[in-house]
Amino acid sequence: MDNNNSTSTPTEVGLRLEKKPEEEAVDPTTYRSIIGSLRYLCNTRLDMSYSVGLISMFMQNPRVSHMNAAKRVLRYARGTINSGILLAKEKQGEDLKLTAYSDVDWCGDKFDIRSTAGYIFFLGTTPISWSSRKESVVALSSCEAEYLAACEASCQAVWLCSLMRELEVELNEKVKLLVDNKSAINLVHHPASHGRSKHIETKFHYIREQVNKGSLEVEYCSSEKQLADIFTKPLKLDRFSQLRQLIGVRSVS
Repeated sequence: MDNNNSTSTPTEVGLRLEKKPEEEAVDPTTYRSIIGSLRYLCNTRLDMSYSVGLISMFMQNPRVSHMNAAKRVLRYARGTINSGILLAKEKQGEDLKLTAYSDVDWCGDKFDIRSTAGYIFFLGTTPISWSSRKESVVALSSCEAEYLAACEASCQAVWLCSLMRELEVELNEKVKLLVDNKSAINLVHHPASHGRSKHIETKFHYIREQVNKGSLEVEYCSSEKQLADIFTKPLKLDRFSQLRQLIGVRSVS
C-alpha cells in the first residue's frame, strides 16, 4: 500500500458492510493479519477505532468488499503516519479532573439491528481511555441506546477512578459524563417516570447507582459538542477533521 493514494477519512460515509456469501472471498490469513496490525495501531490512533471495529466483524469469512474497506483504512493510516496523541502537562495549580463523553448510533447495523456505542475519557485535556463497540442487546429506542452506552461508560469511570487511587492521583471533582440525549439523562435521575424502561436489564442500571452515590455526574451536551460521535459512525471530512483535533489526535513528528 506504500504507493497508493492516501485518503482523508478511514471509512466512506454511508458504508454498510454485510456478510455476502455470493461475493468473491479473499485470503482470510492476510485479512486477519491486516486487522491485527490495525488493532495494535488503535492503541494510539483513537480516530481509527470505529473503522477498525467495523472491518473486524468479518474476519471469519472476509469478502472483496471487506478487504476494500480495510485497504481504505490502510490508505488513511499512510496519509496520517505521523499522527498520534500526546500526554499534555497540566498547568501548575490546575485541578486534575476526569471528563467523559458517551454517544451511540442507534440501530447503526442494519443486519442485526444493534447500536454502535462509543465513549472517550480525558484526564485533564489528554485522552486516556476510549471505546467503540456494538451494544450487547437490541435497543428499542434512541433513549434506551444512549442509556446503555452511558452505563458502559460509567463502568469504565469507576475502574479509572480506582486506578487513579492506586497511582495516588487525586481527583478534586467527581467524574463528569456528557451525553447528548436528554431522555437518557432523565432516565438516570427519575426512573419512576419511565414505564417504558421496565424491560431494561437490571445490570444496565449501574449508572443510576453511581449517580446516587455521588461518584458520577451526568450532564447534557449538544450533538455538535459530542466528541464520542467519532466512535459510532462514518463521518464527513469536515466533521471528522474537527473531532479528530478535539479528541487530541495531532501530528507528533
